[in-house]
Amino acid sequence: MNAGITSYCRITNDKVIVNAQTIDVPRTDSSWLNDIYHAANISYPKFFKMDNLAKAGFLGAELTLQDVGIDKTEPKKNIAVVCCNRSSSLDDDTAYQQTIQNPADYYPSPAVFVYTLANIVTGEISIRNKIMGESAFYVMEHCNPQKFCSFVRGAFSDKTIDACLCGWTEYNNGNCDVLFLFVTRNELNDLELNIEKLYR
Repeated sequence: MNAGITSYCRITNDKVIVNAQTIDVPRTDSSWLNDIYHAANISYPKFFKMDNLAKAGFLGAELTLQDVGIDKTEPKKNIAVVCCNRSSSLDDDTAYQQTIQNPADYYPSPAVFVYTLANIVTGEISIRNKIMGESAFYVMEHCNPQKFCSFVRGAFSDKTIDACLCGWTEYNNGNCDVLFLFVTRNELNDLELNIEKLYR
């Protein structure tokens, strides 16, 4: 565990780290995100209907929460979900644009379009874990620890919130960049420093 944080997960294109432990992810002919899903022994068939941004956020949340002891069947109003990224849903928007770009080969796909809102990520995480507290998704130029912390502190301004699952979840053009953290109200003072330390 990291000082000042209950649990965290870092995912990039070539590594998965959970609470300072590197997770071995065997590469297959499938996608990197699918490989992580299988390596983590997750069972959630809806995962394969998600777009890459939602998959990345889902995996970050899932791995962060695996040792926290949260009951996924019990509704929780005292936990918030706060996510940030740079590209919003640009990865999906680009894919959808390609389906309508050429009038001679016009095949608009609702299967792509359905995931063009970044807050789908927070929605999927909340549904999976029955989290009913505040949820929000912010877009900013880069992973700015100070601004990130201000968003999380905003969630804790609701006195009924005891903990926050927060994450930088960026996926665009094949590049995965994820940092998720589960923090309690008592851990807020260390959050900015830990984001700086873990986001590398």
